[in-house]
Amino acid sequence: MPPSQLPPLFSAAPIALVPAQTVAEFPGNTFLESIVASPDQTLFITDHYSGKVIRIDAAGVVNTHAIVAGKAAGLAFAADGSLLLTGWDDQNTPVVWRVSLEGTVDVLAALPDAVFLNGLTALSDSLYLIADSYRGAIWELDTAQGSARIWLEHPLLAQATPENPTPAVNGLKIFNQVLYASNTQNAQIVRIPIQAGQPGEPEVFVQNANIDDFAFDRAGNLYGTTHVFNSLVRIAPDGSITTLAQAEQGMVGTTAVAFGRSSTDLTHLYVTTNGGMSFPPPTGIESAKVVRLEVSAEGLPLL
Repeated sequence: MPPSQLPPLFSAAPIALVPAQTVAEFPGNTFLESIVASPDQTLFITDHYSGKVIRIDAAGVVNTHAIVAGKAAGLAFAADGSLLLTGWDDQNTPVVWRVSLEGTVDVLAALPDAVFLNGLTALSDSLYLIADSYRGAIWELDTAQGSARIWLEHPLLAQATPENPTPAVNGLKIFNQVLYASNTQNAQIVRIPIQAGQPGEPEVFVQNANIDDFAFDRAGNLYGTTHVFNSLVRIAPDGSITTLAQAEQGMVGTTAVAFGRSSTDLTHLYVTTNGGMSFPPPTGIESAKVVRLEVSAEGLPLL
């Protein structure tokens, strides 16, 4: 569990609140974990403990898209438009599922040597990188072969305190041929150059920033969920941090973020929360939410 009193990691960050609107709410103790947006404004979201993939259409209608027998974690789109889903099966074996656009589910790969598969991102049309939050490693998944290998294992990706269940390497995104990885437990963002598909030497990009998942815009600004710090922050390319949304905007227990991808949705950030399950606010655990934030026109997403 997080400490009884959180360190003041973001207390000095300037605050520039953006408009926020709740898109959907879910009962308390719902752990929304990951989110991706399709070009037709459909949102796909994982409900960690129930193993559900939730679908929210452009009109805001919520449906269960798929259910896996186990726990659901990270989501990404495959090249064919289907979904790749990380998690554990009902035997606690780390696996990656493929979820079709119709909601059918197939095991793509089992990774018995993994520990905690979490965020994932595309390295190429058929290769994906997956964070292993407790092993302190990044796996390379070959979707064509249904196989995986260790891409990088490094101390900067690992837990400083194994007894602390807070994930280490967590979210992954690539910007300008550099992989960025959040190490949530160590409150760092790590930068790893990619050279011919292989990792270069990792280095710390930002310190004292408790980031779970994140998304980049075209200018290289990183928009990160802070989970137990109940906010969404923007980290500029020079590492400076600005708070864009707080608990009052629905950010209690922020877990994941994605830009909208339709032509009318490009300046919207969609944020998922768990209502404070990991570190309840004084008023108690709230409903889990999907919240839409409006960022400025300069903050256009990568397409």
